[in-house]
This record gives sequence, C-alpha cells and structure tokens, in this order.
Amino acid sequence: MTLDGELELALPFGATLGEGLLWQGGRWWWTDIEGATLHAWRPGSDAAESCRLPDRLGSFAHTVSGRVLLGLAKRLCIATLGDDLSLTQLQTLVPVDAAEPRTRINDGRTDRHGHFVFGTLNEAKEKRPIASFYQYATQHGLRRLALPAVAIANSICFSLDGRTMYFCDSLSQRIQQCDYDAETAQVDNVRLFTQMDRPDAWPDGSVIDAEGCLWNAQWGAGRVARYDPAGRLMGAFDAPAAHTSCPALGGEALDHLMITTARAELGREALAAQPLSGSLFGRRLSRALGVPDTLFQD
Repeated sequence: MTLDGELELALPFGATLGEGLLWQGGRWWWTDIEGATLHAWRPGSDAAESCRLPDRLGSFAHTVSGRVLLGLAKRLCIATLGDDLSLTQLQTLVPVDAAEPRTRINDGRTDRHGHFVFGTLNEAKEKRPIASFYQYATQHGLRRLALPAVAIANSICFSLDGRTMYFCDSLSQRIQQCDYDAETAQVDNVRLFTQMDRPDAWPDGSVIDAEGCLWNAQWGAGRVARYDPAGRLMGAFDAPAAHTSCPALGGEALDHLMITTARAELGREALAAQPLSGSLFGRRLSRALGVPDTLFQD
C-alpha cells in the first residue's frame, strides 16, 4: 500500500480541538475538547449529531451495556445517551487528580481486555512533567500506571495481543512502548518505539491496525504517519490542516482512515490559509486495516 498524497475532506467542521476519534456502531465519534462536546457522524449524512457536556471531554469509550464512559476534565463518568446523542443520565465514577488543579484528562482508549487507559496533561503555561497515566477497571477501580511523569499524555494504544502499550509525552517528540499487563495494571521495560523525523511534528493520537502497525497524527506537521512494528516510518498522508490530532480506522468494511483536526493554537493568518482546520479528513485504503475498539467492561 502506497502511503503518500492528500487526505480528502470528509466532513466540514469547526472543532476547536477535535480529538479521540473512533468508529463504533456505524458512526465516527469524536470529542471537541475545548467545546465540551461529543460528536457522532454517520457517513452519507449532512451533519454530525452532538452532545453538550458539563465539562471538557478529553477521551471516551463505548461500553458493553451501550452507555459511554467519559473522561471529563477531572473525573470519569458513565453516560446514557439517546439515539440523537441527547444526554439522559450522567453518573460520576471517580475523581482524577483531585488535589492537582493544573491537570486534566487527555488521551485514552480501552485496552484489549476492556479496561480504560488514559493520561492527563499539564494545563499550566510552564508545561512541567506532572501528568500521569491511569487504568480504570470496574473490578479494580482507578490505578496509576508506573510510567514516567509527562507534560502531555498522548498516543495511547495497544498491540494486537494486548501485551504492549504505546504512549508518549507529546513534547518529547517520540513515542514509547512498554510491556503491559491488563489485569494487574503492571508496566515494565519502557523503551523507545520511534522518534519524530521532522522538527515540526508533535505526536498526538495513535491507533494500531490489523497488521500491528501504528498510525500517528502529528500535530504541527499536518500529517498522519504509519510505522511498522519495529518503529520504522512506512509513509504518511498529508492533510490541509497543520493540527492533525487523532487517527482512526473504520467504516463498514474497516478500510477507511479518518483523522480529526483542530483550530486551536492557529493564528488569524494560519486559519485564513487553512480554513478547513477543525474538520474530519480521510481516505479509503486498499485493504481492511481497522481493528474494532474493545468495549469497556461495565
């Protein structure tokens, strides 16, 4: 499969900070973090449906019961949504970093066993590494992973067998990996997976495909890159928006690549040059590479 060329506009949108994209139930789901809104779009429809939330939504996961686990700024919640994404019930499960006002929940996804793994970020201007990675499981509650502190947790995804976790501190411009045990929440053998090959590329969201390769959206570089299991760059697709933020693989045949983008941190001139920033972009791939996200075990 050749990896070069431009991604195509899939849905014009104006997300301030589009993130957390995934395919579930025939729709693409994502969050506009700064807009405190969960969105869902069915391909072929004219517009997305949206659910306004009481706080910023860093990441989320669909659950076995049909509800949605929400990583709001300082707490994990479980939400019941209507078919039109109306919020009918919201229950707080656990606070996160309650004693640390500088952090909020950021990137996250389920591991292969249906536990939710997520990280936080430091919102303060100096961006010191005070943020952490956590696992939340119904049977175990909230457990901090013994990984180095970061400034901006991102790129959380898991190998096909679930025994390797990928993650990053975006400011380091490298993606790391470690051995991961889902049941005990133990991590070990932290090591480099790959280093960004461009000075303007800051690793954001990542996802693993059916061949065990990692796709990473690179903030600032306006691209989504694919790496083989050894961390070697295989190629990239470009987007007409510098702030590419999160990739996902899905579609009815699991052969579509989609990415979110953001308008955040773009000045007036940059927005004028990239007016579609905040939209969804994608393209059909030559083969099915999507791996459905595991539902959260609630």
